Amino acid sequence: MPRVWDVPVHDSTRVRDARVAAEHAAALAGLDEQRTSTAALVATELATNLLKHAGGGQVLIDVVAPPVLAAGREATPRVQIAAVDHGPGIADVAAALRDGFTTTGSLGAGLGTCARLADDFDLHSVPGRGTVVVARVGAVPEVRAADAGPAGRLRAGAVNVPFGGAEYSGDAWAWVRDGDLVTLMLADGLGHGPEAAHASTAAVETLRTSAHLRPAEAVRRLDRALSGTRGAAVAVAQVDARAGVLRFAGVGNIGARLCEGGTWRHLVSRPGIVGTHRPTTLREEETAWADDRVLVLHSDGLPSRWSPTPDTCRTATDPAVTAAVTIRDASSPARPVRDDTAVAVLAPTPPDGP
Repeated sequence: MPRVWDVPVHDSTRVRDARVAAEHAAALAGLDEQRTSTAALVATELATNLLKHAGGGQVLIDVVAPPVLAAGREATPRVQIAAVDHGPGIADVAAALRDGFTTTGSLGAGLGTCARLADDFDLHSVPGRGTVVVARVGAVPEVRAADAGPAGRLRAGAVNVPFGGAEYSGDAWAWVRDGDLVTLMLADGLGHGPEAAHASTAAVETLRTSAHLRPAEAVRRLDRALSGTRGAAVAVAQVDARAGVLRFAGVGNIGARLCEGGTWRHLVSRPGIVGTHRPTTLREEETAWADDRVLVLHSDGLPSRWSPTPDTCRTATDPAVTAAVTIRDASSPARPVRDDTAVAVLAPTPPDGP
């Protein structure tokens, strides 16, 4: 089930909680002692930065798929550490990433250290709105090999926030690749808690054997797999990278929005619940996919009034950072998320790489 560690960091005692959570996640991901220490150090530095520079915030730790899927290779899990705040933001991001930079009299090695040690690292900061940092640590430091296939130029990421600080989220996401086909799925188990997580986990496990299927057929297979569970709202989006085509099918209230050259459009799901009340016919929407596209899938924990900002359509940003910024900006410390909340993002890889 999708275990997520949601650590509110408002005093120094919670820095240790973030470190311990990273160690637990590393064990779940199968990291060795050295890489576990790396994940723990990154979590400690990011949590400490929240206190020093933002007056507190939130650390979300999860075990996720890598942001780029290599052809013919099984995806190895990574520990993802996301630090989110509503603080003053960083006026000069490039300077903040340099060792020795500090505004508090500390050593100033936190962000620079995290960027060097993590397999993936990105941040987004706007003065007056806050900062989001995402770092991932895998089993071994990865050196990316060039992937000649067009599907290798796609990347995905997500952030998952369990309702009320629960251990398990009823939302889950996954993405898979079969040659030129890349498929992203988001599932929202009915309700929340362990039973909802059981349903969404069944969807994830089934998708892993369905990478070759078109979205509508994948949803039909998911419907059979989720029979006997609470059921789930499910959205499946597939990019045929060589043909430049996006196909989409959804059942239930997973939101889907596609940015096309700065303009947003909704992709429409059918009413129903996968596993218990799937519609007889499934509509599969098809549209063009290009290097300026960004796809956002989100569960109904995100407020219905949410609307994308220009930042949401930036292809240069790590998709998980885009997801975290989306959740952060749709909520506030006084108005937290109202359900399990997950946002998954699919976008092209920038020409100079992630």
